[in-house]
Amino acid sequence: MSTNSIDVAFIKQYEKEVHLAYQRDGSKLRNTVRTKNGVIGATATFQKISKGTATTKARNGKIPRLNLDHSNVECTLEDHYALYTIDKLDEIKTNIDEKAATQTSAVNALGRKTDEILISVLDSSANYAQDGTTGLTLDKVLTAFEMLGNADVPDDGERYAWVGYRQWSQLLQIDEFSDADYVGADDLPWKGIQAKRWLGTMWMPHSGLSKSSNIRRCYWYHKSAIGHAIGADVQTSMQEIFDEASTGVRAMMSQGACLIDAAGVVSMRCLES
Repeated sequence: MSTNSIDVAFIKQYEKEVHLAYQRDGSKLRNTVRTKNGVIGATATFQKISKGTATTKARNGKIPRLNLDHSNVECTLEDHYALYTIDKLDEIKTNIDEKAATQTSAVNALGRKTDEILISVLDSSANYAQDGTTGLTLDKVLTAFEMLGNADVPDDGERYAWVGYRQWSQLLQIDEFSDADYVGADDLPWKGIQAKRWLGTMWMPHSGLSKSSNIRRCYWYHKSAIGHAIGADVQTSMQEIFDEASTGVRAMMSQGACLIDAAGVVSMRCLES
């Protein structure tokens, strides 16, 4: 028996369109990490190669070989599902497209689950820029910047920083981040979407970052430091459930994530009351 609350949307309410509860529209982090698609099996392996050192050679001698260390990181995939049922007789009492709305909600739910998987990996980082006794200050940002630079993390346009909305508000109060005299009129953070390139990094706010007690964990990392394995991308289907006289809307995926290079992730712990 269907246990949903579709009756709140019956015709007597004179509602033409359904309003989806405010929610993040799918994954925000997915395109900011190293992704491997089409994984076959329950695990995926990401290769890691160490830095090499160039040397001189003797005249007419052989060129010394690079001493590169090869290692790998294994990522375990997990299956995730979202299911919702719509009673057949409820469908004739409403003029909204309940199936489409439910399908959108299911896909968004799995998108948010993708972010949860990636954030849990970021939470395993042991690199901290200062402690969590202050909010996101310019000094804390520059400490994280130095940590990435000292670790030789590439400054190649593929660095990303995610902060909570409280920390985003604090960034807006930093002149070096938000004042046109520092960044120029074309790079102000309130032009267009809530995202800004600063210090060679794309900065964005996220509502789902982990919070322990009153400490919000914000992250600055390079794309190649986090691995995201996809065995089955988000897919949806609808099927009649005969003995319930209802339609089942189903979404599912198989994905996993892992920390490839700990040096490429810096955690900025911020006080948030």
